[in-house]
Amino acid sequence: MEFAPLIKDIGRGSRGARDLDEAQAEALFGAMLDGQVPELELGAILLAMRIKGESAAELAGFWRAMQARTARIAVPAAGPRCVLLPTFNGARKQANLMPLVALLLARAGVPVLIHGRHDFDSRQSPFELLAALGLPSAGSVDEAGAQLARERLTILPLAALNPGLDALMALRPRLGVRNSGHSVAKLLDAAPGRSVRVVAVTHPEYLDSMGQALLAQSTAGHRALLMRASEGEAYAHLRRRAQLYGFVDGQRRDLHPVDTEDIDWPLSPDCEAAANAALIRAMLDGRTPLPPRIEEQVRALQSLAGA
Repeated sequence: MEFAPLIKDIGRGSRGARDLDEAQAEALFGAMLDGQVPELELGAILLAMRIKGESAAELAGFWRAMQARTARIAVPAAGPRCVLLPTFNGARKQANLMPLVALLLARAGVPVLIHGRHDFDSRQSPFELLAALGLPSAGSVDEAGAQLARERLTILPLAALNPGLDALMALRPRLGVRNSGHSVAKLLDAAPGRSVRVVAVTHPEYLDSMGQALLAQSTAGHRALLMRASEGEAYAHLRRRAQLYGFVDGQRRDLHPVDTEDIDWPLSPDCEAAANAALIRAMLDGRTPLPPRIEEQVRALQSLAGA
């Protein structure tokens, strides 16, 4: 593959750059995931795409390349679909309640796969939090499938699902910025046809771009929940008005509760792993109230999973 002509197209800045078509994007991202792009050209491509932004066709091509290289998890064949909760950021200013969502779903009989990676020195690692809660962690795809069948919950590093994508995302500390891998990773599906992906976005403009991507995928039996999240983690913002969108059979459904206004909910600063885990246990035990937005998210996921 010749990379210079592609860099020439996408690297002319936010005004002069041209988008790749879906086939070009799929071939390019596939080469990136396979480690076939030299370092100099890879850095140029990642930064050019960061400045230009991914078009709908490019995101679709990237997704196809990623899915072709993503391992499949054996999820329970009967009962509710498996909810996929990605974790890539960790906690910065407030407690991370993504594991609370996972535990509430598992308690209701909905299988949950947590997958991701963490490389932020300035944030509390979600994997340290998951370990503090004593949640089951798998070292392989087969082990993850067995844990799902037995315990309805498992944690799997992204490297076990898609090593190339994991390596691409690992370049963030070296480059100083995120890259296209971080965008497409939100759309990863490790159990097509038996999953509900949680696509969590921080900035409102991504509700549109990710929504377009999900609409293009929903016709193949995919289901997903697109939502405005907290600190980039897959749990609902606790204070902002609910923004929950379900994607089923090529249709988008607004899953907002009756209350769609901002609410005054106290945020816990206990983001260190032990304190964060203690807060989640208190919420599970009923000693501390569940945030309304979390209850709404869990109900929406139960509905999409068919629980």
